[in-house]
Amino acid sequence: MPVRPLRLDQRIVVPVVCVVTAFMSIVDGAGTTVALPSIGRDFGLATAGLDAVVVVYPVCVGLAVPLSAWLGDRFGGRRTVLTAFAVFTAASGLCGVAGSLGELVLWRALQGLAAGILLPVTGALLYRTFSLSEQVKVSRYMIIPQQVAPALAPMGAGWLVDNMTWRWVFYANLPIGVAVLVFGLLFLEEHRDHVPGRLDVPGLVLTAFGTAGLMFGVSEAAEMGWSSVPVLAGLVGGAVLLTAAVAVELRVPEPALRVRLFTDRLFRDTNIVAFLGFTAFMGGMFVGPLFLQQGLGLSAWVSGSSTFSEAFGVLLTMQLVTPLYARIGPRRLVGYGLLGVALVLVAFSRLDADSSLWTFRALMFLLGAAMGGVFMPTTVASFTGIGKADVSHAATLNTVVRQAAGATAPAVATVVLASAAAVGTGADTHPPVSAFQQAYLVLAVISAVAAVFAFTMPDRAARIAASDRAAAARRESVDA
Repeated sequence: MPVRPLRLDQRIVVPVVCVVTAFMSIVDGAGTTVALPSIGRDFGLATAGLDAVVVVYPVCVGLAVPLSAWLGDRFGGRRTVLTAFAVFTAASGLCGVAGSLGELVLWRALQGLAAGILLPVTGALLYRTFSLSEQVKVSRYMIIPQQVAPALAPMGAGWLVDNMTWRWVFYANLPIGVAVLVFGLLFLEEHRDHVPGRLDVPGLVLTAFGTAGLMFGVSEAAEMGWSSVPVLAGLVGGAVLLTAAVAVELRVPEPALRVRLFTDRLFRDTNIVAFLGFTAFMGGMFVGPLFLQQGLGLSAWVSGSSTFSEAFGVLLTMQLVTPLYARIGPRRLVGYGLLGVALVLVAFSRLDADSSLWTFRALMFLLGAAMGGVFMPTTVASFTGIGKADVSHAATLNTVVRQAAGATAPAVATVVLASAAAVGTGADTHPPVSAFQQAYLVLAVISAVAAVFAFTMPDRAARIAASDRAAAARRESVDA
């Protein structure tokens, strides 16, 4: 007999579930990377041979994301989220007790499948629970785990590995996962406003394996080389499958991935801007620790404590962006934010071995402050013209785009670093400082292109919708 949830304001329950989901998925990925050397020593393998432990996660996320919208509509948001969360939590425990590399990769794959369902479905719950004006406000709090988690994860995972074992990086998920499951069972209500038709199996297979193929190709390109057979097979095969998927999805009434939503110009433009902007920003976040550790020879702890200032920049700007969204609209917020990201990345390219560490920290703060004007407006604006029946599918497409940017960012940065290092040294050594400077410049160009495109977005509908809802909220407050 199913557990009936107790009464509690869903404007509290849904954000709690969403925040913890985002936090756990981010921390798990970053923590696993830190634990790789210890895992290799435990299993008697070189760190280079453990690549599958990291790569299998985004690949399986890509496999599961196309199915998430249908599952959420078919079984309801509550049941889908709690089931996926239970699987993710159980897989974390199984990763901790893995006795071989094969077992660890298997359970990491299960984690990725669960995360691929969790991320878009919790996002859909959020946008079904709050009106547009409320979404703008709640985004101030939703951005916290997305920014704090990447900063805390390396330091927390490093402490667990040094003082306990790498297995505790996964065990740490268990108490949090159990607590959220109990919380969800007691308080999370059912969220369903659309009953889907039959499962689109051909579209699902094509989009799932096409997305997974591209994710594999981009994730492995930096390590194996863009011309290697597995990478080319992933990229070309993924592109072919996704092209076939688009042709199929445009012809069926209930597609697994509603690519027709991209015919809405604001939805399409915000996702293009998000892909380019996230690639530049996350590329900068990827290059930063490498610059400090490999370029300047500083410790991992110094690196982690120096990049952390970015999170404070994001959190500060988010408080300023929220009241401005309805007043000036997402177009200018995103455009100026990305222009700021580009300028900060150019400033990073001027750093060298003689630069002060405090200068680096200040630039990280400014990078976060500039990007803080991009996160919320691109996401909230993308839902402006989306009907309730398409919310879960729009959230799925948003997740696909942002996951693709997350895989592309380190690939782009690594290719530039490797090319510059090969030209500069002719040997397989750490890249020289000039290589990091070139990487920052390339990322700055990507952000500048995104900024120019952002200024062409048609945001009148988003601005009007936000203003109308804000006015309605004020009237309701006065009447109360």
